[in-house]
Amino acid sequence: MNKKLLILATFAFVFFITIGLSAQDRVLYGKVTTFDSIPLISANVKVQSTKQTVLTDSLGNFSVFCNAEDKLEVSAEAFYTQKVKLTSNIKFAAINLKLKSDKKSVEHAIGYGHISANDKSNAVENFVLKDKDYSRYSNMYDLIRGRFAGVQVVGTEIIIHGEKSFQGSSAALIVVDGVISDADILNTMSPNTVKSINVIKDGTSAIYGSRGANGVIMIETKKGGDN
Repeated sequence: MNKKLLILATFAFVFFITIGLSAQDRVLYGKVTTFDSIPLISANVKVQSTKQTVLTDSLGNFSVFCNAEDKLEVSAEAFYTQKVKLTSNIKFAAINLKLKSDKKSVEHAIGYGHISANDKSNAVENFVLKDKDYSRYSNMYDLIRGRFAGVQVVGTEIIIHGEKSFQGSSAALIVVDGVISDADILNTMSPNTVKSINVIKDGTSAIYGSRGANGVIMIETKKGGDN
């Protein structure tokens, strides 16, 4: 009798574990940065539905199993924790953590290994400038040109990887609030509405297939309550 109960209990356990795993609809890829473009290393990314926690790699990249609609909690020492609401149309989560305002924040971030030695000077410069006021830019093209060294603006196209090709467009893919958008959207957006911008130029842009081959400009707009 005890043996039968044990078999039933084992079957039930396996069944519910299987159901739990099948509830995770997708693998979500993402990148965690600070000051828009500096990768955060070993930042904690926690999935609300499963409590799964992963660490970002040396380029700030991560991947997690999650539901079609879910939430992430992203944290790192010396940075403000950010909660991110996921919707089914978001294929890639670009998350920009804000460094805390005390004087030791940069040193702590570097000491805990969240910012690489190569990015140290850039982080210090950005911390001193406190440049999150995009209102000083007249349009989105000036904003992108002014914030990201090496990124070119050719007409209405944003070029991340080298010169524009004569055989086809080299324009980066534009993604606004997780949704792929036409480049023309930059003409209708005001820098005042922008919360953060990430330039994705490494292999993680492959999540968008051939459309992301020229890199991706990830733009997050301000929501209610954002400064």
